Amino acid sequence: MALNSDYQAFKNVVAARRSVYALNADLPVSEDDIVSVVKDLTELTPDAFNQKSARAIVVFGEKNREVWDAIYDAFDGKVDRAKTDAFAAGAGTVLYFIDRSIIQSMQEQYVLYADRFPVWAQQANGMLQFNIWSAFRSLGVGASLQHYNPVIDEAIREVKGAPASWELVAQAPFGGIVAEPGVKEGEDISQRVWVQR
Repeated sequence: MALNSDYQAFKNVVAARRSVYALNADLPVSEDDIVSVVKDLTELTPDAFNQKSARAIVVFGEKNREVWDAIYDAFDGKVDRAKTDAFAAGAGTVLYFIDRSIIQSMQEQYVLYADRFPVWAQQANGMLQFNIWSAFRSLGVGASLQHYNPVIDEAIREVKGAPASWELVAQAPFGGIVAEPGVKEGEDISQRVWVQR
């Protein structure tokens, strides 16, 4: 039996999701559409024990520039200014967080699994990042995933006012696509996926 068209469409979206670094502020959809995607997928992405640990802040325009200026400043000039300027040139950034107060509450409630909740929260946040990134690409919005944390944690908290319990885990600058990434090379997937029957 051949895989159905729903799977093929899903696979195409996943395959199209790539790191796009050449961004501009010209979105092919509205800012409200971007916010809807982030809200919808934050609600729909699973999290172990339904702990709902993921948090996000979406910034646009001048607020986006503030984020990337703060990131550059946090490194005291030790990061490439051209790179942070390129991210600031996009339409916005999704800042991904995990709410540590939720994890602590779950640890107290389910002591037997206490050491697993931080791991599960990271897994859920990774799924959320992937879901939003893929959805953006399906709308013609380019994005990449950046990890300047933990160096920037306090700077972002100061600029964006995130609660102390929110731990920054990733930054995803997004925008209009100025240049597509290069062709992705295939691999011998049998080295990574073993099948036993």
